[in-house]
Amino acid sequence: MKLRSESLGRRIWAARWSYAYALPMMTLLVVFIVYPIAASLGYTLYRWNGIGDPSQYVGLDNFRRVIHDTIFWGALRHTFLYVAIVVPVQLVLALALALVLNQKRLRFASFYRTVFFLPVVTSAAVIGVVIQLLFSNFGDVINGILRDLDLIDGYVDWLGDPRFAMGIIIVIGIWHTLGYNLVYFLAGLQTIPEELYEAAKLDGAGRIASFRYITVPMLRSVGVVILLLALVGSFQVFDMVQVLTNGGPYFATEVVNTYIYHLAFGGTGEVDPDVGLASAASFFYGVLLIAVSVVQVVVLRSLTRRRARQQ
Repeated sequence: MKLRSESLGRRIWAARWSYAYALPMMTLLVVFIVYPIAASLGYTLYRWNGIGDPSQYVGLDNFRRVIHDTIFWGALRHTFLYVAIVVPVQLVLALALALVLNQKRLRFASFYRTVFFLPVVTSAAVIGVVIQLLFSNFGDVINGILRDLDLIDGYVDWLGDPRFAMGIIIVIGIWHTLGYNLVYFLAGLQTIPEELYEAAKLDGAGRIASFRYITVPMLRSVGVVILLLALVGSFQVFDMVQVLTNGGPYFATEVVNTYIYHLAFGGTGEVDPDVGLASAASFFYGVLLIAVSVVQVVVLRSLTRRRARQQ
Protein backbone atom coordinates (compact mmCIF):
# COMPACT_ATOMS: atom_id res chain seq x y z
CA MET A 1 0.00 0.00 0.00
CA LYS A 2 2.86 2.32 0.84
CA LEU A 3 4.59 1.56 -2.44
CA ARG A 4 1.41 2.37 -4.34
CA SER A 5 1.01 5.72 -2.59
CA GLU A 6 4.65 6.57 -3.25
CA SER A 7 4.28 5.60 -6.89
CA LEU A 8 1.14 7.76 -7.21
CA GLY A 9 2.90 10.65 -5.51
CA ARG A 10 5.83 10.36 -7.89
CA ARG A 11 3.55 10.35 -10.93
CA ILE A 12 1.72 13.43 -9.67
CA TRP A 13 5.02 15.19 -8.97
CA ALA A 14 6.34 14.25 -12.39
CA ALA A 15 3.25 15.77 -14.01
CA ARG A 16 3.13 18.78 -11.67
CA TRP A 17 3.38 21.31 -14.51
CA SER A 18 0.45 19.68 -16.28
CA TYR A 19 -1.67 20.11 -13.17
CA ALA A 20 -0.42 23.68 -12.80
CA TYR A 21 -1.46 24.52 -16.37
CA ALA A 22 -4.89 22.93 -15.83
CA LEU A 23 -5.45 24.69 -12.48
CA PRO A 24 -6.82 28.00 -13.90
CA MET A 25 -9.32 26.17 -16.09
CA MET A 26 -10.40 23.91 -13.23
CA THR A 27 -10.78 26.94 -10.95
CA LEU A 28 -13.05 28.68 -13.46
CA LEU A 29 -15.00 25.44 -13.94
CA VAL A 30 -15.64 25.12 -10.21
CA VAL A 31 -16.49 28.80 -9.67
CA PHE A 32 -18.74 29.37 -12.68
CA ILE A 33 -20.25 25.91 -13.32
CA VAL A 34 -19.97 23.50 -10.40
CA TYR A 35 -20.79 25.99 -7.64
CA PRO A 36 -23.79 27.61 -9.44
CA ILE A 37 -25.25 24.16 -10.13
CA ALA A 38 -24.91 23.15 -6.47
CA ALA A 39 -26.31 26.49 -5.28
CA SER A 40 -29.28 26.38 -7.65
CA LEU A 41 -30.19 22.94 -6.35
CA GLY A 42 -30.69 24.48 -2.91
CA TYR A 43 -32.78 27.33 -4.35
CA THR A 44 -35.26 24.83 -5.80
CA LEU A 45 -36.70 24.37 -2.30
CA TYR A 46 -37.57 28.06 -1.86
CA ARG A 47 -39.82 30.69 -3.39
CA TRP A 48 -37.41 33.56 -3.91
CA ASN A 49 -37.33 36.63 -6.15
CA GLY A 50 -33.52 36.85 -6.12
CA ILE A 51 -33.30 39.73 -3.62
CA GLY A 52 -31.89 39.09 -0.15
CA ASP A 53 -31.71 35.58 1.27
CA PRO A 54 -34.28 32.90 0.42
CA SER A 55 -36.59 32.35 3.39
CA GLN A 56 -39.94 31.07 2.09
CA TYR A 57 -39.43 27.31 2.15
CA VAL A 58 -41.78 25.42 -0.19
CA GLY A 59 -40.11 22.01 -0.40
CA LEU A 60 -40.78 20.23 -3.67
CA ASP A 61 -43.66 22.51 -4.65
CA ASN A 62 -41.53 24.21 -7.34
CA PHE A 63 -41.01 20.88 -9.08
CA ARG A 64 -44.74 20.18 -8.90
CA ARG A 65 -45.50 23.55 -10.48
CA VAL A 66 -43.03 22.94 -13.29
CA ILE A 67 -44.37 19.46 -14.03
CA HIS A 68 -47.95 20.75 -14.21
CA ASP A 69 -47.08 23.85 -16.24
CA THR A 70 -48.31 23.50 -19.84
CA ILE A 71 -46.01 26.33 -20.93
CA PHE A 72 -42.98 24.33 -19.79
CA TRP A 73 -44.04 21.27 -21.76
CA GLY A 74 -44.72 23.48 -24.78
CA ALA A 75 -41.23 24.97 -24.45
CA LEU A 76 -39.76 21.48 -24.14
CA ARG A 77 -41.63 20.40 -27.28
CA HIS A 78 -40.32 23.42 -29.19
CA THR A 79 -36.78 22.68 -28.01
CA PHE A 80 -36.90 19.06 -29.17
CA LEU A 81 -38.50 20.17 -32.46
CA TYR A 82 -35.63 22.60 -32.99
CA VAL A 83 -33.05 19.89 -32.26
CA ALA A 84 -34.83 17.24 -34.36
CA ILE A 85 -34.76 19.49 -37.45
CA VAL A 86 -31.57 21.50 -37.04
CA VAL A 87 -29.17 18.65 -36.21
CA PRO A 88 -29.87 16.21 -39.10
CA VAL A 89 -30.28 18.95 -41.72
CA GLN A 90 -27.15 20.72 -40.53
CA LEU A 91 -25.04 17.55 -40.46
CA VAL A 92 -26.11 16.52 -43.97
CA LEU A 93 -25.38 19.98 -45.37
CA ALA A 94 -22.07 20.21 -43.52
CA LEU A 95 -20.92 16.82 -44.80
CA ALA A 96 -21.94 17.63 -48.38
CA LEU A 97 -20.13 20.98 -48.27
CA ALA A 98 -17.09 19.38 -46.66
CA LEU A 99 -16.87 16.81 -49.46
CA VAL A 100 -16.94 19.62 -52.02
CA LEU A 101 -14.48 21.91 -50.22
CA ASN A 102 -12.10 19.03 -49.61
CA GLN A 103 -11.45 18.64 -53.33
CA LYS A 104 -7.87 19.57 -54.15
CA ARG A 105 -8.81 20.89 -57.58
CA LEU A 106 -11.34 23.36 -56.17
CA ARG A 107 -10.16 26.93 -56.64
CA PHE A 108 -10.58 29.48 -53.83
CA ALA A 109 -11.36 26.69 -51.37
CA SER A 110 -9.99 28.73 -48.45
CA PHE A 111 -12.25 31.64 -49.38
CA TYR A 112 -15.33 29.41 -49.44
CA ARG A 113 -14.42 27.88 -46.09
CA THR A 114 -14.10 31.36 -44.59
CA VAL A 115 -17.45 32.42 -46.00
CA PHE A 116 -19.25 29.42 -44.52
CA PHE A 117 -17.51 29.82 -41.17
CA LEU A 118 -18.12 33.57 -40.79
CA PRO A 119 -21.60 33.22 -39.21
CA VAL A 120 -20.10 31.12 -36.41
CA VAL A 121 -17.81 33.93 -35.21
CA THR A 122 -20.73 36.38 -35.26
CA SER A 123 -22.77 36.69 -32.08
CA ALA A 124 -26.17 35.05 -32.27
CA ALA A 125 -27.67 38.07 -30.52
CA VAL A 126 -26.25 40.41 -33.18
CA ILE A 127 -27.57 38.17 -35.93
CA GLY A 128 -30.98 38.17 -34.25
CA VAL A 129 -31.03 41.97 -34.10
CA VAL A 130 -30.06 42.25 -37.78
CA ILE A 131 -32.68 39.70 -38.86
CA GLN A 132 -35.32 41.47 -36.82
CA LEU A 133 -34.44 44.80 -38.42
CA LEU A 134 -34.56 43.22 -41.87
CA PHE A 135 -38.05 41.85 -41.33
CA SER A 136 -39.17 45.13 -39.75
CA ASN A 137 -37.76 47.50 -42.37
CA PHE A 138 -38.04 45.31 -45.45
CA GLY A 139 -41.02 43.19 -44.48
CA ASP A 140 -43.22 44.92 -47.04
CA VAL A 141 -40.64 44.30 -49.76
CA ILE A 142 -40.46 40.59 -48.91
CA ASN A 143 -44.23 40.30 -48.81
CA GLY A 144 -44.52 42.17 -52.10
CA ILE A 145 -42.12 39.79 -53.84
CA LEU A 146 -43.96 36.75 -52.48
CA ARG A 147 -47.32 38.20 -53.51
CA ASP A 148 -46.02 38.77 -57.04
CA LEU A 149 -45.00 35.11 -57.11
CA ASP A 150 -48.49 34.13 -55.86
CA LEU A 151 -46.97 32.44 -52.81
CA ILE A 152 -49.00 34.49 -50.32
CA ASP A 153 -52.28 36.42 -50.53
CA GLY A 154 -51.75 39.27 -48.08
CA TYR A 155 -49.39 40.79 -45.54
CA VAL A 156 -47.54 38.33 -43.28
CA ASP A 157 -45.86 39.33 -40.03
CA TRP A 158 -43.18 36.65 -40.21
CA LEU A 159 -41.88 36.98 -36.65
CA GLY A 160 -45.30 37.79 -35.21
CA ASP A 161 -47.17 34.89 -36.78
CA PRO A 162 -47.11 31.62 -34.77
CA ARG A 163 -47.20 29.65 -38.03
CA PHE A 164 -43.87 31.00 -39.30
CA ALA A 165 -41.84 32.29 -36.34
CA MET A 166 -40.44 28.92 -35.23
CA GLY A 167 -39.59 27.95 -38.80
CA ILE A 168 -37.59 31.17 -39.26
CA ILE A 169 -35.66 30.50 -36.05
CA ILE A 170 -34.87 26.95 -37.21
CA VAL A 171 -33.60 28.15 -40.60
CA ILE A 172 -31.41 30.80 -38.97
CA GLY A 173 -30.12 28.23 -36.47
CA ILE A 174 -29.09 25.88 -39.28
CA TRP A 175 -27.25 28.67 -41.09
CA HIS A 176 -25.61 30.15 -37.99
CA THR A 177 -23.78 27.08 -36.63
CA LEU A 178 -23.26 25.21 -39.91
CA GLY A 179 -19.61 26.29 -39.97
CA TYR A 180 -18.74 24.34 -36.82
CA ASN A 181 -19.78 21.01 -38.26
CA LEU A 182 -18.28 21.90 -41.64
CA VAL A 183 -14.85 22.42 -40.06
CA TYR A 184 -15.14 19.21 -38.05
CA PHE A 185 -16.03 17.16 -41.12
CA LEU A 186 -13.22 18.78 -43.11
CA ALA A 187 -10.75 17.83 -40.38
CA GLY A 188 -12.07 14.27 -40.43
CA LEU A 189 -11.88 14.01 -44.23
CA GLN A 190 -8.29 15.20 -44.25
CA THR A 191 -7.28 12.32 -41.98
CA ILE A 192 -8.40 9.73 -44.56
CA PRO A 193 -5.37 8.47 -46.56
CA GLU A 194 -5.57 9.42 -50.21
CA GLU A 195 -4.13 6.02 -51.11
CA LEU A 196 -7.43 4.37 -50.19
CA TYR A 197 -9.32 6.39 -52.81
CA GLU A 198 -6.62 5.73 -55.40
CA ALA A 199 -6.76 1.98 -54.74
CA ALA A 200 -10.56 2.02 -54.95
CA LYS A 201 -10.39 3.91 -58.24
CA LEU A 202 -8.00 1.33 -59.66
CA ASP A 203 -10.44 -1.40 -58.64
CA GLY A 204 -13.18 0.35 -60.61
CA ALA A 205 -15.08 1.88 -57.69
CA GLY A 206 -17.04 5.03 -58.44
CA ARG A 207 -17.61 8.06 -56.24
CA ILE A 208 -20.69 6.62 -54.58
CA ALA A 209 -18.95 3.34 -53.77
CA SER A 210 -15.89 5.19 -52.45
CA PHE A 211 -18.09 7.36 -50.27
CA ARG A 212 -20.01 4.35 -48.94
CA TYR A 213 -17.12 1.98 -48.29
CA ILE A 214 -14.28 4.41 -47.50
CA THR A 215 -15.52 7.82 -46.42
CA VAL A 216 -18.40 6.73 -44.19
CA PRO A 217 -16.48 4.02 -42.25
CA MET A 218 -13.45 6.28 -41.79
CA LEU A 219 -15.63 9.17 -40.57
CA ARG A 220 -17.73 7.04 -38.24
CA SER A 221 -15.83 7.80 -35.01
CA VAL A 222 -15.49 11.49 -35.87
CA GLY A 223 -19.14 11.62 -36.89
CA VAL A 224 -20.27 10.34 -33.49
CA VAL A 225 -18.39 13.17 -31.77
CA ILE A 226 -19.81 15.72 -34.21
CA LEU A 227 -23.32 14.40 -33.62
CA LEU A 228 -22.99 14.66 -29.83
CA LEU A 229 -21.56 18.19 -30.04
CA ALA A 230 -24.34 19.26 -32.41
CA LEU A 231 -27.00 17.86 -30.08
CA VAL A 232 -25.54 19.55 -27.02
CA GLY A 233 -25.23 22.87 -28.84
CA SER A 234 -28.77 22.73 -30.22
CA PHE A 235 -30.28 21.95 -26.82
CA GLN A 236 -28.70 25.19 -25.55
CA VAL A 237 -30.60 27.43 -27.98
CA PHE A 238 -31.48 30.68 -26.24
CA ASP A 239 -30.06 33.98 -27.47
CA MET A 240 -31.44 33.76 -31.00
CA VAL A 241 -34.96 33.11 -29.71
CA GLN A 242 -34.69 35.74 -26.99
CA VAL A 243 -33.65 38.48 -29.40
CA LEU A 244 -35.93 37.58 -32.30
CA THR A 245 -39.23 36.73 -30.61
CA ASN A 246 -38.72 36.68 -26.82
CA GLY A 247 -40.52 33.33 -26.86
CA GLY A 248 -43.59 34.70 -28.63
CA PRO A 249 -45.92 35.17 -30.24
CA TYR A 250 -48.25 33.46 -27.75
CA PHE A 251 -45.41 31.15 -26.55
CA ALA A 252 -45.10 29.75 -30.11
CA THR A 253 -41.28 29.93 -30.00
CA GLU A 254 -40.73 29.53 -26.26
CA VAL A 255 -37.86 27.11 -25.63
CA VAL A 256 -36.76 25.77 -22.26
CA ASN A 257 -33.88 28.21 -21.82
CA THR A 258 -36.06 31.27 -22.52
CA TYR A 259 -38.71 29.77 -20.21
CA ILE A 260 -36.14 29.52 -17.41
CA TYR A 261 -34.92 33.06 -18.15
CA HIS A 262 -38.43 34.48 -17.94
CA LEU A 263 -39.05 32.72 -14.65
CA ALA A 264 -35.80 33.94 -13.12
CA PHE A 265 -35.95 37.56 -14.29
CA GLY A 266 -39.66 38.10 -14.93
CA GLY A 267 -41.39 38.33 -18.26
CA THR A 268 -43.68 36.14 -20.30
CA GLY A 269 -45.93 34.03 -18.06
CA GLU A 270 -44.63 35.38 -14.72
CA VAL A 271 -45.31 38.82 -13.22
CA ASP A 272 -42.64 38.55 -10.51
CA PRO A 273 -39.27 36.80 -10.80
CA ASP A 274 -39.05 33.43 -9.10
CA VAL A 275 -35.49 32.13 -8.91
CA GLY A 276 -36.58 29.01 -7.04
CA LEU A 277 -39.06 28.00 -9.73
CA ALA A 278 -36.50 28.78 -12.44
CA SER A 279 -33.91 26.63 -10.63
CA ALA A 280 -36.40 23.76 -10.40
CA ALA A 281 -37.14 24.01 -14.13
CA SER A 282 -33.42 24.15 -14.91
CA PHE A 283 -32.67 21.11 -12.74
CA PHE A 284 -35.57 19.16 -14.23
CA TYR A 285 -34.40 20.04 -17.75
CA GLY A 286 -30.86 19.00 -16.87
CA VAL A 287 -32.06 15.60 -15.68
CA LEU A 288 -33.97 15.14 -18.95
CA LEU A 289 -30.86 16.01 -20.98
CA ILE A 290 -28.75 13.58 -18.96
CA ALA A 291 -31.30 10.86 -19.67
CA VAL A 292 -31.24 11.71 -23.39
CA SER A 293 -27.42 11.62 -23.38
CA VAL A 294 -27.38 8.23 -21.67
CA VAL A 295 -29.81 6.85 -24.25
CA GLN A 296 -27.61 8.21 -27.05
CA VAL A 297 -24.50 6.58 -25.63
CA VAL A 298 -26.27 3.24 -25.15
CA VAL A 299 -27.71 3.28 -28.68
CA LEU A 300 -24.38 4.26 -30.26
CA ARG A 301 -22.52 1.54 -28.35
CA SER A 302 -25.06 -1.09 -29.36
CA LEU A 303 -24.79 -0.02 -33.01
CA THR A 304 -21.01 -0.13 -32.84
CA ARG A 305 -21.03 -3.65 -31.35
CA ARG A 306 -23.55 -4.83 -33.96
CA ARG A 307 -21.40 -3.51 -36.80
CA ALA A 308 -18.30 -5.12 -35.29
CA ARG A 309 -20.09 -8.47 -35.13
CA GLN A 310 -21.24 -8.16 -38.74
CA GLN A 311 -17.69 -7.48 -39.87
